Amino acid sequence: SDGAQEEVMRALVTGAAGFIGSNLVLELVRQGHEVVGLDDFTSSNFANLQDYSGDFLAADVADAEAWTGRVGDVDVVFHEAAITDTTVTDQLRMMRTNVEAFRGLLNWAAQRKVRCVVYASSAGIYGDGPIPMREDAAPRPLNIYAFSKRVMEKVAADFAQRNPKMRIVGLRYFNVFGGRERFKGAAASMIWQLALQMRRGARPRVFEYGDQCRDFIYVKDVVRANLMAAQKAPSGVYNVCTGKKTSFNEIIQELNAVLGAALKPEYFKNPYSFYQNETLGDAR
Repeated sequence: SDGAQEEVMRALVTGAAGFIGSNLVLELVRQGHEVVGLDDFTSSNFANLQDYSGDFLAADVADAEAWTGRVGDVDVVFHEAAITDTTVTDQLRMMRTNVEAFRGLLNWAAQRKVRCVVYASSAGIYGDGPIPMREDAAPRPLNIYAFSKRVMEKVAADFAQRNPKMRIVGLRYFNVFGGRERFKGAAASMIWQLALQMRRGARPRVFEYGDQCRDFIYVKDVVRANLMAAQKAPSGVYNVCTGKKTSFNEIIQELNAVLGAALKPEYFKNPYSFYQNETLGDAR
């Protein structure tokens, strides 16, 4: 029961009904912490929180007036709310939702003397940079989602300098998969997308020729990283990865084994100009 002996804290979790947020909420409750969930349901669903009986605010993080007066004092904020679909091309909407909402959240947290803010960043920041991807590498965001996360990290670094009493920890998630992912639609992990197709008996469709690789990390390990970050990580950014890569072809092989199937991949041309062919984190 790692972390169970830690002091009880009161936490605000944004994006609480989303994939990672809901897993985090349920683990916090399991460990005896008090949680306030916040979500506007744009890309999530209450069904992810059917097992949760704590307080919940239905609001958009960016709309400070809708929630800041209702949360009360918290020790830690876990900020998971974002537009996570990397194919969204509305740049202004992406920046407003991801960056400006975060700026407002940090201001609120500083006023309320919150001890620590842990926020979701992304391996998308590395783009097609050198492998393995290390935290000190120059960022090369290939899409507006990754760019928004890059700017969030800059906002966080500046804010941490001005507010030395508050720890602000960014977690660069690699390719997360696991339970409570189904409401993400097109933004769900490749493991989920392929499993859905293959369970219907359809041939799995992947970009030519299935040799693209991802550093896949299980959602419960991501939750553990959030809890560790809240407990003791100094301000900064950290990879949340396994340091192992798996190709899409290998996933199809594994899924065939699990499903007792022999479905052959159907390869098609990649239509995206901003595609990460490989992600592999430096897990030191």
